[in-house]
Amino acid sequence: MEFLKEIFLYNQDAPLIFTRFYFWAFFAVVMSLYLVVYKKIAARNIYLFAISLFFYYKTSGLYFFLLIFSTIVDYFIGYGIFNSDKKLKRKILLALSIFVNLFVLSYFKYSYLAVDTVNYLLGTHFEVVDVLSKWSNNFTGSHFDIDRIILPVGISFFTFQTISYSIDIYRGKVKPVRNILDFGFYVSFFPQLVAGPIVRASEFIPQLYEKYKLTRTEFGFAVFMILNGLLKKMFISDYISVNFIDRVFASPRVFSGFENLMALYGYSIQVYADFSGYTDIAIGIALLMGFRLPINFNSPYKATSVGDFWKRWHISLSTWLKDYLYIPLGGSRKGKIRTNINLMITMLLGGLWHGASWQFVIWGGLNGIGLVIYKYWRKISPFTGDNRLPAKILAIFITFNFITFTRIWFRSETMEIANGMMYQIANSFNFAQMGEVIVSYWKIFAMMAFAMIIHWLPTKIKDGYKKIFIETPHYLKVIIVVIVIFLIYQVRSSEIQPFIYFQF
Repeated sequence: MEFLKEIFLYNQDAPLIFTRFYFWAFFAVVMSLYLVVYKKIAARNIYLFAISLFFYYKTSGLYFFLLIFSTIVDYFIGYGIFNSDKKLKRKILLALSIFVNLFVLSYFKYSYLAVDTVNYLLGTHFEVVDVLSKWSNNFTGSHFDIDRIILPVGISFFTFQTISYSIDIYRGKVKPVRNILDFGFYVSFFPQLVAGPIVRASEFIPQLYEKYKLTRTEFGFAVFMILNGLLKKMFISDYISVNFIDRVFASPRVFSGFENLMALYGYSIQVYADFSGYTDIAIGIALLMGFRLPINFNSPYKATSVGDFWKRWHISLSTWLKDYLYIPLGGSRKGKIRTNINLMITMLLGGLWHGASWQFVIWGGLNGIGLVIYKYWRKISPFTGDNRLPAKILAIFITFNFITFTRIWFRSETMEIANGMMYQIANSFNFAQMGEVIVSYWKIFAMMAFAMIIHWLPTKIKDGYKKIFIETPHYLKVIIVVIVIFLIYQVRSSEIQPFIYFQF
């Protein structure tokens, strides 16, 4: 009985995530049954919708009802927008979709920030109450904690997906899905449900009605992406975070300025390896089931400017913000001052999307300032259009350091931690002990160096070894998989580390 509970019931201490063995056993079962239904489009979609709901339940518990609520609301709103010939009604329905989704997102994600800000400005003492849990306790006799609101995993991702569905229907870019089960499948597709990439309705919905196809090359690519993602997450990200980065960010004033600086560089590596690792795995898993997800990262630390960086980093969010926020605000069509204001609004809200704290607003604001400054700098820079290697290396160096600097606020849980880190770097660098620190943490720094070398390899080299893997016989692929699993288990931490973007 306990074994069955472990399999089917939600356990907050053991969520269903890609780095747990249980997930891969779950996926093996999913694929085994998928072989029965994959040729029948309707049955396939219903099956994957049910599996996706179970996945989200195992990841977030009863919050899967929130996913169902969002699915029902936006399905009928989208249907209403498409079938209405009155412009005002279409606008009202679109506004309703945006309001409902942003209200749900704001309630779960920004209640604490709103209450804390009001208390700070007005000197009041309001406290956050989980209204939904209170209602549940009153009407059903449950015993949920009403003193805190828990953020549902992936809410920022699936609310943006449902908003894009309504907007794309309004703009005439996509027609409504045939039934609510198909829409539920689009919203909840489990590989990318909890941490992206954010999939546009116009990109994914046509795939709902296409027959399953997977070439030998695509199969090899899918396996490569899964292995690549697992290595990024468990071999690199988890190793350097658990053994060094988390310790420094927990108490920056205990460590020297050099250690703080290296932890900051390490975090840039960690957050990329962690997040891009998740999306690599998601892309691979989805492809094995016959669905193509968009690439979410394109070697972002090769960026030669802040603008270039945001074309390479979290591409699905960057393009979402551009198409559904920046351009509707006016984009660059309203003059220079308005363009800069639109950029700042977009980046500030992009920062707030990541988390409900002023640190994320500062982070978003700094990136906005970086974009605005670069716009003017490139007009007078002597390096604009200079494709020589030294100029490119300098541009990459400056961009990487700027992006890393902004992450002081992205990673710090409080302003005290951010201030402590900056103070140590500026006032207590401790040059004399740099050698001792390097010797003490040589394995960590070696892993960081290894990760950056791989990242900065020319695209031709990366495509080359990817092609070699794809073209190897299946028995060699099996051997490589065994070797990768062995490497992962040599460095894995004793406790499963959640993916960073689960908190967003």
